[in-house]
Amino acid sequence: MQPIPERVIVADDHPLFRSAIKQALKQLDEGIEFIDANDFDSLEQLIESTPDVDLVLLDLHMPGMQGFSGLVYLCKRVPDLPVIMVSANEDPRIIQRSIEHGAAGFIPKSSSLESILAAVNTVLRGDVWVPPEVASGDISGRTTSEIELAERMKQLTPQQFRVLGMISLGMLNKQIAHELDVSEATIKVHVTAIMRKLGVTNRTQAVLAAGQLSVKPPQNIIN
Repeated sequence: MQPIPERVIVADDHPLFRSAIKQALKQLDEGIEFIDANDFDSLEQLIESTPDVDLVLLDLHMPGMQGFSGLVYLCKRVPDLPVIMVSANEDPRIIQRSIEHGAAGFIPKSSSLESILAAVNTVLRGDVWVPPEVASGDISGRTTSEIELAERMKQLTPQQFRVLGMISLGMLNKQIAHELDVSEATIKVHVTAIMRKLGVTNRTQAVLAAGQLSVKPPQNIIN
């Protein structure tokens, strides 16, 4: 008997894809409750406020994801919650990196209904699912430095993760403080802690470090 998820978060900034994936999963059970998130901040809030979530479907290039940083952070924060990455990026190395960074599966957006259901069923059983052509290959994903950085990234608190994202966007401490409604002194404390945890000595190095977990979307496709 296949496990049926009762509550699923669909985190994607494209409403049409959210609708399509929900229609696909209704093949499992019409009673599944779906909750939408259109950026990483809203996903974080849902994780905090929504009990008993069985599965997250997470767009690789959703706003606020910062490449694999969002995935690494999410898997550290809620390690028992399975996360399936979804993307139009079908590069085998990207798929492999997703799994190595904690994803329980990877669904290309070109997947058939059968493949989507197979992926969800596999993950809900506690196994890892990737497209068959990737599963049969021998692909090296992450570099040693990327692995070490991912471990450092897991040490960030939720607020520090938000601050790092804003630093990466080029925002100044004053701007970040205004956005988060805290004092500039508080942001300076966060920045110092971020640099210490990432093993860097200045803001520029912090941005470059976060960039090691980035994913460049392929050209001419919707993610």
